[in-house]
Amino acid sequence: MNHPNATISPASLPRFDDEAVEPDATTRAQTPPTLFQLAGKYPPKFSTGLKDSARYQRSPQQPEASDTQPDEDQLHTAEVFDVAEPPAAYRAPSNEVDTAGIARAIMDASLLASAEFSTESCARLLEEEHADLTPEQKHDVQKIIAAHLEGLGPLEPLLELDGITDIYVNSPADVWVDGSFGMHKTDLQFDHEDAVRSLATRLVTSCGARLDESVPANDVQTERGQRVHAVLPPVAGENTVLSIRVQPARRLTLEQWLAHSNPQLMPVLISMMKTRANFVISGGTGSGKTTLLNALLGLCAEEERLVTLEDSPELAPAHAHTVALTSRAANAEGRGAITLQMLIQQALRMGPDRLILGESRGAEIIDLLMAMNTGHSGSGSTVHANSADATPARIIAMGALAGLTPQATSLQAATALDYVIHCQKVGGHRIITQISRFELNNHELQTVPCCSVNPTTGRLKWHTGGIHLREAMEQAL
Repeated sequence: MNHPNATISPASLPRFDDEAVEPDATTRAQTPPTLFQLAGKYPPKFSTGLKDSARYQRSPQQPEASDTQPDEDQLHTAEVFDVAEPPAAYRAPSNEVDTAGIARAIMDASLLASAEFSTESCARLLEEEHADLTPEQKHDVQKIIAAHLEGLGPLEPLLELDGITDIYVNSPADVWVDGSFGMHKTDLQFDHEDAVRSLATRLVTSCGARLDESVPANDVQTERGQRVHAVLPPVAGENTVLSIRVQPARRLTLEQWLAHSNPQLMPVLISMMKTRANFVISGGTGSGKTTLLNALLGLCAEEERLVTLEDSPELAPAHAHTVALTSRAANAEGRGAITLQMLIQQALRMGPDRLILGESRGAEIIDLLMAMNTGHSGSGSTVHANSADATPARIIAMGALAGLTPQATSLQAATALDYVIHCQKVGGHRIITQISRFELNNHELQTVPCCSVNPTTGRLKWHTGGIHLREAMEQAL
């Protein structure tokens, strides 16, 4: 099984490939940079290494070094407020021009020279004072300035990590990243608390929302598709807390998603999509529900019309005939709200073959179930639940928000839904631990296990309740 190379710098982190393959020139040009390769491209006050990693993989862009390996102490010598300096055998090509220092000087000069502090004013200063720089060097300087004025500031280099999904800032010296490589603390640090607060305020206010003493917590979606949640002190203690959900640059295929779960589930999931079964994906926060849903949608037949409905646009399936609808909150006057329930009603008039609700959190689940019961097979959603067995209770609770009794919701769900796929985060990996089918027992919605995966051994076990699923799989394939 061939997979794209993982490009996270610690060699101990999981890779998609089973064995290392020397990349050709084209592959090297397309390979995202490692954290060490990012060093020198951003202001030197911020370190971009991952902490507590035993080894770092050599960049494929580097010439083969000697067999002498650096000792462990050499890999952890980055000083506070300084870019981690990789050992000589792993060092990226040196940059003779201090583009980070130039960028910082230009931003300081622009701020002092005029009330107009923007990328445009900085670009003018760059041309006036550093005409001797090459076009590539000027581009690097402008990229750094743009990151601090319009992007994620010192967090910007983290976006170039392959497989990253989340960035967490707990304090100026406590920055974490999460993704396909697991949760890791970085060496990146802010100057002080005001720097974190300034970044949080800029990100939130640039989206037309407030973040101040009156509104100390807010959640916004940036133009770049990043979901930003910020909380100010004293609600967050002594430090501003930032949680940023990142839109991955590379979408995982189902094969890649299952690489750390159980590849034996591939034909099961393919058959579910091919037979147009209705499903929900359950799991806790960060268990990979949305990523799995996105991968599954890539299996739909190309002639099928998909309509996705989300609060925050996260789904981007590898499917050409997809229409994406996004809800909208009310304005300051309490008007103009577009709810998920409203979007489902609109989607039904758009001729969808499948309706995909990014996440079911409330009464909109009933509208989706009704749509499933009126001919829109192959539809799906995600729900927060601690286990597959706990999913019926979550669905019934959401039905109550729509004014339905548990019996009415159970009847709707049992006739509309076929399967629940439960995801779990185990040892830094997102895996499928169980697939169950829905059934109605004495007017109560229940699940019956079809198959399960042992999180420790990865062994797939079929249950008696999965007979029909196995038969459907064999017929579909």
